[in-house]
Amino acid sequence: MSDNDHYKITPTGHSTTGSGAPAQSDRNSLTIGADGPIVLQDVHFLEQMAHFNREKVPERQPHAKGAGAFGTFETTEDVSRYTKASLFQKGASTDMLARFSTVAGEMGSPDTWRDVRGFSLKFYTDEGNYDLVGNNTPIFFVRDPMKFPHFIRSQKRLPDSGLRDNHMQWDFWTNNPESAHQVTYLMGVRGLPRTWRHMNGYGSHTYMWVNADGERFWVKYHFHTEQGMEFFTNEEAAAMSGADADFHRRDLFDAIGRGEHPSWIMSVQVMPYEEGKTYRLNPFDLTKTWPHADYPLIRVGKMTLNRNPENFFAQIEQAAFSPGNTVPGIGLSPDKMLQGRAFAYADAQRNRIGVNFHQLPVNQPKVPVNTYMFDGQMAYHHTGNAPVYVPNSGDRPWADEEGPMDDGWEADGEMVRSAYNLRPDDDDFSQPGTLVRDVFDDEERAKLVDQVAASLSGVREPVLGRAFEYWKNIDGDVGARIEDKVRSADM
Repeated sequence: MSDNDHYKITPTGHSTTGSGAPAQSDRNSLTIGADGPIVLQDVHFLEQMAHFNREKVPERQPHAKGAGAFGTFETTEDVSRYTKASLFQKGASTDMLARFSTVAGEMGSPDTWRDVRGFSLKFYTDEGNYDLVGNNTPIFFVRDPMKFPHFIRSQKRLPDSGLRDNHMQWDFWTNNPESAHQVTYLMGVRGLPRTWRHMNGYGSHTYMWVNADGERFWVKYHFHTEQGMEFFTNEEAAAMSGADADFHRRDLFDAIGRGEHPSWIMSVQVMPYEEGKTYRLNPFDLTKTWPHADYPLIRVGKMTLNRNPENFFAQIEQAAFSPGNTVPGIGLSPDKMLQGRAFAYADAQRNRIGVNFHQLPVNQPKVPVNTYMFDGQMAYHHTGNAPVYVPNSGDRPWADEEGPMDDGWEADGEMVRSAYNLRPDDDDFSQPGTLVRDVFDDEERAKLVDQVAASLSGVREPVLGRAFEYWKNIDGDVGARIEDKVRSADM
């Protein structure tokens, strides 16, 4: 028996860890109670994410195709009652970097494929770098990070032919009905922005803001384009894919070069801390939005991109973002996807561009750094012969805070693998149904039917039947029209 015979992956039976032990769950991460934080001892989740982050070399796993520019963020309004973060104090001006991208496509894929667009921001604040890593949609496909590698693989390519596959995508989506809200965005007109300049951006997750008095608030970020929202039709996008696969990159670079500096107005929705415990929707579920009638937009400031990179690889391709990069006055939340990303993004950069990626000029903060991370591949900055351990008897300081965190929250309960506890209005289909019926107009609903029907080409049973039911759960009329169109095409 050869050594290889001892290790053979088979697609049958119970899933296992890499060491062969039965996996406890491939659906839910381990949390303190259904609404609590993910725990570090969820080794299976950490191994899944660490392996996923190293699955492709060297381009990014998701968001491989993209570009960006530098600019400034100016805080024009007084929101100090909500946060003490220096970049969000009225009158502050902060240098920043933005990177826009597609999600599923590889580095050489066309810019104008139907896909969610990444909207990643790095603020070089006087308290350290703050990264806000979002999309051009306010929600996402899944609510638990355990599912994220599986979602991305379903959007990539088949293992045998190396081709993208509608059946694979719809198999994942219909087996995860929480995806319905994001899929409705993707299949609607918003799934094809005409340019990056003509799309909105969102932090998507719920974050915490803390003011100078220690009061805590839950917030969601919104960036509304001042250029106006514009979209491609399927036909226009397909033609542009053949004419100029780098159209979005070219458009941004050329517009800034002409002095047409794109800008976005940043607003936030603010929820008082205690209301997060009892609100009718789970405010930490990434597949849900907060109704503006309950939490209206509060204007904060303006983002303007006014400087192109001098070297794409050094300043854009090597840019490393992580939602774990926060500053005083801004914290994370019990959003499971956010907690998973806070680990996974930085870990992906360690694999992609090296353990000392934070020392690259584009990633360096504009404040002094005193970190006890040292050595490793491509170490450039160092601390000379200062102590490299804590506690130490030298003159090098270290952090030694104890007690409650000002940007933390309370959690209790058993360690469980579970979806969020349901609240009165928590379901997977109400919000996408509202989007279809109350936000889309008749023409947009017709385009949605056409787009979904076309995307179901090649989808086989039982997935096809599940897809029809999926859309009927979103909206009965639209679902029936989709089924009629697909069935008619097959006759």
